[in-house]
Amino acid sequence: MQSLLNKKIVLGISGGIAAYKTPELARQLMQEGASVQVVMTEAATQFVTPVTMQALTGNPVYTSQWDSSISNNMAHIELSRAADAIVIAPASADLMAKLSLGLADDLLSTLCLARDCPLLLAPAMNKQMWEHAATQRCVQRLAQDKVTLLGPASGFQACGEVGMGRMLEPSEIAEQVIAFFQKKTLLGKKVLITAGPTFEAIDPVRGITNHSSGKMGFAIARAAVEAGAQVQLIAGPCDLATPLEATGKIVRINVTSAREMHLAVLNDADYDIFFAVAAVADWGIAKPSKEKIKRQGKDAPSIEFITNPDILLDAAKTVKTKGGKPHPYCVGFAAESTDLEAHAAEKRQRKGIPMVVGNIGHETFGSDLNQLLVVDETGSKKIAKAEKLQLARQLITLVAKKI
Repeated sequence: MQSLLNKKIVLGISGGIAAYKTPELARQLMQEGASVQVVMTEAATQFVTPVTMQALTGNPVYTSQWDSSISNNMAHIELSRAADAIVIAPASADLMAKLSLGLADDLLSTLCLARDCPLLLAPAMNKQMWEHAATQRCVQRLAQDKVTLLGPASGFQACGEVGMGRMLEPSEIAEQVIAFFQKKTLLGKKVLITAGPTFEAIDPVRGITNHSSGKMGFAIARAAVEAGAQVQLIAGPCDLATPLEATGKIVRINVTSAREMHLAVLNDADYDIFFAVAAVADWGIAKPSKEKIKRQGKDAPSIEFITNPDILLDAAKTVKTKGGKPHPYCVGFAAESTDLEAHAAEKRQRKGIPMVVGNIGHETFGSDLNQLLVVDETGSKKIAKAEKLQLARQLITLVAKKI
């Protein structure tokens, strides 16, 4: 799946050591299907060469507003008119100051002033430069002008200091560029998502869990942020990075057991949509041993089970009235070994929720691909096999229409 297919991106590079990351950003944007046209300031050429960027993108690199290779000699007009967006990484303090004031004394700044497409900046500078009152005034003015800032992050800087001002990693910038182009169907909505397995301890070293990787739940979390929602992601034990974390629109809470997940879900009922994607253990261990259970001969230990609370059922009972409409809109997930449609329909009725999504086939556990069966009040509908992020975006679109 190429999320930027047929998009035309002008990739601007200003002077800063973080420019060493920009070639990788160009590569990632192109892998997502975008065509990339690079424009560099003179200072940027001290950190990465135009030859490098041309070799990577396959397009000539422009550095001068007087470039005669443009037929009408107006590079700042021609380049901006063909673009779906201008992305500048790194965006130095100097460049941000110029753009916030409408100054245009080179090709890149003139291009930004003459644009009729969105402008996205990935700031990169020393922490004192970022925190300086003048820079923060620039940030405020750029926000007023509808310029989108991607970052910065806090971390180790080239100068040896640690703090805010570090440019996001290429993968983070690429994710946010992709998110920028997604339709904001959930703008202003609050979404709660559970993802991954739970782990029920038998003793300090053993437990009961399942094959859930968390990938589907994390994909839905990313798709919800892309759609403009504020997301709370409650994750069981899984080794996945928090999607679009740098946007500040997602909060992750890590839990282990079903009871911990139940408590986290019911702790905050202020959400519009609940996706219960996690594969929650139906049973827990009545009396987990505080010490490792030792093997004693041929006899297996006796384990007593207890029923875990039903997270989705209890969440559905928290429905309140908001503006005359019930909320939250609860979406359950089902993984069955037989009769998926019948079991999913029965689950929807039993839990009193509007939608259940079934995973078609057990091979989807841990895979990047999935196939879904959506069961709601209108019946059932299959969503064709695809990458989980693509399915998540389709599911978000479907739920957005429902609410």
